[in-house]
Amino acid sequence: MRVEFIKLLSYMKSVVGEKAYAFALRMIKAYKYLTQEQKEFVLSKQSLRSGTAIGALAREAEHAQSKADFINKMNVALKEANETEYWLMLLKDSEYIDEKTFSSIHKDCDELIRLLVSIVKTSKEKYGNK
Repeated sequence: MRVEFIKLLSYMKSVVGEKAYAFALRMIKAYKYLTQEQKEFVLSKQSLRSGTAIGALAREAEHAQSKADFINKMNVALKEANETEYWLMLLKDSEYIDEKTFSSIHKDCDELIRLLVSIVKTSKEKYGNK
């Protein structure tokens, strides 16, 4: 079972880690645009915070103290991704970002959510944290 856990960590580092880092960079660029061009400071700050937290939590999970700690950190990363999706929808519906921009960044957010759901679900099934 330890070997399976190490394989999961390796997968997480390569796939989720890279995607979450790239997504965080997109969120930073979006924040710059929203604050400098749109003069929007509240929603952009919230989306920046939650959008960059995803990768930070995934990175923390790499050195989790236990399997339960790993699952918890990945679950919190999933919650942050879900929260980010909410802020992105508000930014679109309040017309701070257009449909094209929203669709592009939402696609990346949705992909992260799907990956994190899969990791959390698989981890809970394999390691008995149901």
